[in-house]
Amino acid sequence: MLTTLAIVFVFGSMVMIHEFGHYIVAKWIGVKVIEFSFGFGPKIVGYQGKETLYSLRIVPLGGFVKLHGMDPEINDNGQAVIASNKDARSFMNKPIWQRMAVIAAGPIMNFVLAIIMFVSVFAYMGIPAQSNTNTIGSLLKDKPAAASGLLAGDRIIAVNQAPTPDWTRLTEVIHSKPDQVINLTIERGTDQQHHTVSVKTEKDAQTGYGMIGIAPEVSYVHASIMEATRVGIQRSVDFTKLIVVTLVQMITGKIPADVGGPVMIAQVIGEGAKEGFSNLLGLTGVLSIQLGLINLFPIPALDGSRLVFLLIEGLRGKPLNPEKENMIHLVGFVLLMGLMLAVTYKDVLRLFVKAG
Repeated sequence: MLTTLAIVFVFGSMVMIHEFGHYIVAKWIGVKVIEFSFGFGPKIVGYQGKETLYSLRIVPLGGFVKLHGMDPEINDNGQAVIASNKDARSFMNKPIWQRMAVIAAGPIMNFVLAIIMFVSVFAYMGIPAQSNTNTIGSLLKDKPAAASGLLAGDRIIAVNQAPTPDWTRLTEVIHSKPDQVINLTIERGTDQQHHTVSVKTEKDAQTGYGMIGIAPEVSYVHASIMEATRVGIQRSVDFTKLIVVTLVQMITGKIPADVGGPVMIAQVIGEGAKEGFSNLLGLTGVLSIQLGLINLFPIPALDGSRLVFLLIEGLRGKPLNPEKENMIHLVGFVLLMGLMLAVTYKDVLRLFVKAG
């Protein structure tokens, strides 16, 4: 139940803030908004405003905004009707820069949501301050340190009998020994007895460093709302840079293309919810940045491709053939769904292999 609620919260907030961006800018420039829906599938309930239908649909994992003139509309007789070229409230009759603003507003709002999530976490919990002690704060699941029996709270005082008085020295030594068995001397509990634990490091594909999957102790320092906002914005920028660099390295083949689909995302959300609401907020921020970035890619059926078509229209001085553009979006959508199914299949196989 907790996982289900968390999935609805994360997907719902990410998609609805995205659609709200399209909606609010469309309203601002005078485009008629036919429907603003939360969810997909059959309508459960709806409220007809002055000109916009606000609806709740049966699948609460997304939403959409239907703009007048953006796509052919179906009249009462079931016929497709295209808005008149003289219709001032039609999306297609607005200047190019205004149409681009409507399209770009969705991804931009995903970045705004990320900032809100991070600021909320820092304002509530405080700003994390990493300790430089040699004490393990947490361990990553399915990594060498956890498999070897190390525990949070253990102090690693030496690696291969070389003293590691602080976290900086500890990470330097571990990083310098990729794919090697290392002997860690630890102190555990109040008796401070020394134990030796052997761990084989992993080689990080991106940096080449040796890694065992440990993190330092973290304390939280109370922050004002202004400081929380500053750090929240900076954290959003840092995550955006990291995601872009990672995607570029995947595309260029510098690191393996390990892409997770809806099943893996749902699993991660469920695990995040169990670790606390603040952790779920931070995860929502990261996923919202990913959604915003992906939507800016020039992939047919996504916002990025619509921006490209509008740019081409501006350079040509006339729009592309609507039928051809819609066909490109349709083909892109089919290919995107095929990729999503393939990634989902991979996720399911991964879960079965893990369970076995």
